[in-house]
Amino acid sequence: MKDLHTNTPLVTRTQGTGNDLVFLHGWGMNSGAFTSFIPYLTNSFRVTTIDLPGFGENAQHVPSPYSAESLAQMIAPYIPPKSIVVGWSLGGLVAQRLALLGGSKGLALKGLVTIASTPRFIAGPCWPGIAGDLLAMFESQLESNYNRTLERFLAIQAMGSDTARQDIKAIRGHISEYPEPDQHALKQGLRILSTEDLRQDIGRITVPTLRLYGRLDSLVPTSGIDRICELHPQADTVVLPHAAHAPFISHPQQSADILFSFASSVYQQKAS
Repeated sequence: MKDLHTNTPLVTRTQGTGNDLVFLHGWGMNSGAFTSFIPYLTNSFRVTTIDLPGFGENAQHVPSPYSAESLAQMIAPYIPPKSIVVGWSLGGLVAQRLALLGGSKGLALKGLVTIASTPRFIAGPCWPGIAGDLLAMFESQLESNYNRTLERFLAIQAMGSDTARQDIKAIRGHISEYPEPDQHALKQGLRILSTEDLRQDIGRITVPTLRLYGRLDSLVPTSGIDRICELHPQADTVVLPHAAHAPFISHPQQSADILFSFASSVYQQKAS
């Protein structure tokens, strides 16, 4: 049975019982991306999904300015106390911002998990990442055809995975059950991916952190992982050798086992 909290400005959905995990999706998506993954966790955890402002069931909530920080500030009041926040891709940037907000917004996070995310997505000197012209192309295509742009983005995300075709079909089917995103949020979301840079900040994240990657990810190249580890040495790092940008879709059981192990350890540490 799902709880749909309609008594708050932002819509959240909660399933399961136990300690809290909060999931934030990636660009162009909504919480439907996690539909097939959540059942792997709900026997052990209470799982809350929050559509990023401007997306899915929160498409009508578009902060101004639209930035990773403003998204984090808008989401913060709806995160249950003592949660582990799990952010995928763009959601990982927002999750890192939430971890950096810490007590300034009354947050009491237990931990942070980023999936196929990074403190900086765009490539630069000595920093592997997404080519700037690729994001610029997506932004220009948005003007004419959101659905086609999303299809191309999904294809790049799944590239390299042995189950690429099935992965794309699974994500597409679930996110189509939610309202379409706000056009301004789509464009500004790409701007966040192009401009957000938390490299000098992540060393200040104090909560236990897990960074989960797919070795075949073309958007978050594994060649940059060592640099991220240098900037955030406190974080645990796991690389799934046969996964791409959506390991929880292509390798749900393995991803769930890794998440379960990390979360169980965090809650035991805090309880002792």
